[in-house]
Amino acid sequence: MPWRDAQTIRAVAERLVKEHPHLDIGLVRGSVETAYEELRYARVRTYLPVLTERRAKDLLSSEEQGNTAPDARHVSDGTRSSPSR
Repeated sequence: MPWRDAQTIRAVAERLVKEHPHLDIGLVRGSVETAYEELRYARVRTYLPVLTERRAKDLLSSEEQGNTAPDARHVSDGTRSSPSR
């Protein structure tokens, strides 16, 4: 992992821990790491911190609402499945 990405993950995790003090620190860090893993191959790195934070917030929001759906915990491949008829 590049040094700057490690800094990004650390900074995002610290902000979210402060924002969600009622959540387990490991859960917050795990959400940030999952969000980073989904975005780490992005060509444009400029927005990686803000996109990582937004995705981690989405994951935490799902967790707070008790959503245990697989898509909230696993990396998406970027495709959508449509119901077959």
